[in-house]
Amino acid sequence: MIAIVDYNMGNLASVKNAFSKLGKDTVVESNPLKFKEYDKLILPGVGAFGDAMEHLRERNMIESIKEFSASGKPMLGICLGMQLLFESSEEFGDHEGLGLIKGRVERFDETKFSEPLKVPHMGWNRVFTKKHPLFEGLDENHYLYFVHTFHVHCDDAEDIIGETDYGYKFTSAVSHNNIMGIQPHPEKSHENGLKILENFINL
Repeated sequence: MIAIVDYNMGNLASVKNAFSKLGKDTVVESNPLKFKEYDKLILPGVGAFGDAMEHLRERNMIESIKEFSASGKPMLGICLGMQLLFESSEEFGDHEGLGLIKGRVERFDETKFSEPLKVPHMGWNRVFTKKHPLFEGLDENHYLYFVHTFHVHCDDAEDIIGETDYGYKFTSAVSHNNIMGIQPHPEKSHENGLKILENFINL
């Protein structure tokens, strides 16, 4: 059974509906004491990093998420949920993250853009991926749907399984042992996104 973490910062209905299209029941779970009972965990997220961490803290979810990650069972962060997996973020100040993957979250640096582009990065863009079970059955460059102003910077290149070009190349998918993250929204990315979620189900 798959749990979707409910900490009042995610598009829970969209994620749950995407799994339903695949014929997979999920549970929107707000009780951190129950996380360990599930086979897989989804950490969604929409909004600001600092607010998200505060919501997790208020709901006593941080330690339960860390315990789940240490169990070896698959865990997937989506959009802001992926960013929360990292050590820190510079979004509206300096905020500590879950620290499950080494690295930090940074704003798009428009001074490095190869052409004038709008921030936030919004819409369809290619994800160039390494061979990984999460992308099984997909071309190594495929389109997914993005909405974000900040992106992750991995300390360890081995954790990077997907990259996207928007002004410059940035990390758009990560994997560290059993912990995975994806910056675009698979639940909004039609067939390609559903395939990623199906692959997560099958891990």
